Amino acid sequence: MSNIHVLNDSTINKIAAGEVVERPASVIKELVENSLDAGAVRIEVEIMAGGTSFMRVTDNGRGMSREDAQLAILRHATSKIQEAGDLNSLQTLGFRGEALPTIASVSRFSLMTRQENDELGTQVDLIGGKIPDIRETGCNIGTTVKVEDLFFNTPARKKFLKTTNTEGGKINDFIIKLALSNTSTAFRFINNNKLSISTPGNGSLADTIQSIYGSKVSEALLGMDFEDTDINITGYITKPSMLRSSRSWQTFIVNGRIIVNKAISKAIDNAYHSLLPKSGYPLIVLEITVPANSIDVNVHPQKSEMKFEDEGRIFKAVYKAVVDAIRPAGQTLETVAASVQHPERHYTMEPMHFVPASIPAENAITSVSAPIPASAVQGWQAAKEHDMYPVTTQMPLQEKNIAEQIYQADFAPVEQVAETGKALNIAVEKLQEPLTPIGQVARCFIVAKTDKGLYIVDQHAAHERILYDKFASMADRIPSQQLLVHSLLDFSPRETELILLHQDLFRSLGFDMEPSGENQFRLREVPTDIPVSEAEDIIREILESLFNMHGLTAKEIRHACLATTACRAAIKAGDELNLRQMQIILDELAHTSLPYTCPHGRPTILRFSSDELAKMFKRT
Repeated sequence: MSNIHVLNDSTINKIAAGEVVERPASVIKELVENSLDAGAVRIEVEIMAGGTSFMRVTDNGRGMSREDAQLAILRHATSKIQEAGDLNSLQTLGFRGEALPTIASVSRFSLMTRQENDELGTQVDLIGGKIPDIRETGCNIGTTVKVEDLFFNTPARKKFLKTTNTEGGKINDFIIKLALSNTSTAFRFINNNKLSISTPGNGSLADTIQSIYGSKVSEALLGMDFEDTDINITGYITKPSMLRSSRSWQTFIVNGRIIVNKAISKAIDNAYHSLLPKSGYPLIVLEITVPANSIDVNVHPQKSEMKFEDEGRIFKAVYKAVVDAIRPAGQTLETVAASVQHPERHYTMEPMHFVPASIPAENAITSVSAPIPASAVQGWQAAKEHDMYPVTTQMPLQEKNIAEQIYQADFAPVEQVAETGKALNIAVEKLQEPLTPIGQVARCFIVAKTDKGLYIVDQHAAHERILYDKFASMADRIPSQQLLVHSLLDFSPRETELILLHQDLFRSLGFDMEPSGENQFRLREVPTDIPVSEAEDIIREILESLFNMHGLTAKEIRHACLATTACRAAIKAGDELNLRQMQIILDELAHTSLPYTCPHGRPTILRFSSDELAKMFKRT
């Protein structure tokens, strides 16, 4: 008996689903792209439970005849190409013939379609890819595909899905990118019976951006227009005042297809990041048109990546397009860079009040390994009483801002975690000897000494550890400061849903927000230890973390959010410190529970003993 045999169609379809149907968003991608290829100008997507229980895509495209509907559920059936040579000049979004049969093989699948001149339409029902039920039905012109109970017959694949919020968010993001790349098509996205996205479909990219991201983002847009022989680049990029912590709101469209490309990302970074007053990424919608035979869309199974015939030329074109957009007419790039690298800053002259960290209760979310050292508290209070570390209004504003942050940093224990310091080969066991600062290198590293060796401290990572320990020691809520002038923050529907779901978490972190309109919140209070200017960015980073988390405990979520807050509030690489400020950081770092790493696991301090230095100089 032969050991090799041909698999049946049902098994083949389920294997193909591994490439085509990774998650609910993959299903939506295939179905919506089919709708666009069918000439639809109105597309409605509706999901329930993140798409795991119910998805429906309805369009007003050309529809299919009964014969085409029967063929569409067969493997490798397609209307997009006739032969292999057509792949080199492909104009449609997809040609995969196995999309519908593979989706049907892992779900309860239903398709209704009707052409303009037909009196009745056709309905096709499949359960798990088995024998289809095909019959006539009454329906609107176009096609409606309904997918229910995704992965009901492949439970191993279903258990790897993330939370329904996360899966729904990924669909939301994909619909946004499709709407941006197809501005002449009106999109509606309904998530759990709530309208999340509605675009006008009037062909205007600016109007589409405003309908998705709101008027605040729309007001910060800069237009792009670049043309060179057979490359054309248009789109919008936001000013340096409008940034986010990730590339999630950057959209690259090449010949109508949404893609990811490292050369394009790098070109934007190189052209834009020298202008940024802080780290982050601008919103950008980039529309690139190139000859179809100069690109390869088949370098990734899901066509999410694209290979260009000449990557270097694309890099230069994108770089030039971005530079021309962000440089006002008549000004040199150097002038613009100088003006945005040193933005106007506003500081309140009110005195900063020291609030000692409270020791958490035993049943608090964050467990405590040891009480706060009494000597540490007494030493700090003594320093305050003798005005050893005063924060005065006579100090330069930038130095005052840094000093205020350090002055507020109390040392407090934090929950015990694995001693990653050893794994990172950090040659520090205990910071028992007092460290004396020598100076600062590259405005990033503090160089310190003891009688027994030399230490190099990452000032941002060290201050991050100090702040994290302080925040984590507060059982109920991080102390907050009321804002004299409330900030109005606009969010996407997905972000709004997360804020409403985690309002108690935000309050415990010191952020008090209340709804003030559709997808808008009024920020009334922020944590006392963070600059007000950083508050919005911290909130958005926390939302990004919540979106990407899956199956975490309340303790783990709190840890991630505290780490984000501490990271944003800490002094940054590039901040100039004087010796007094360096000493404060070193002293407080010595009293943290884990001085060797920041909350994200990066090393804070490296030690070179006198013996190691002698070996380096070959004195032994």
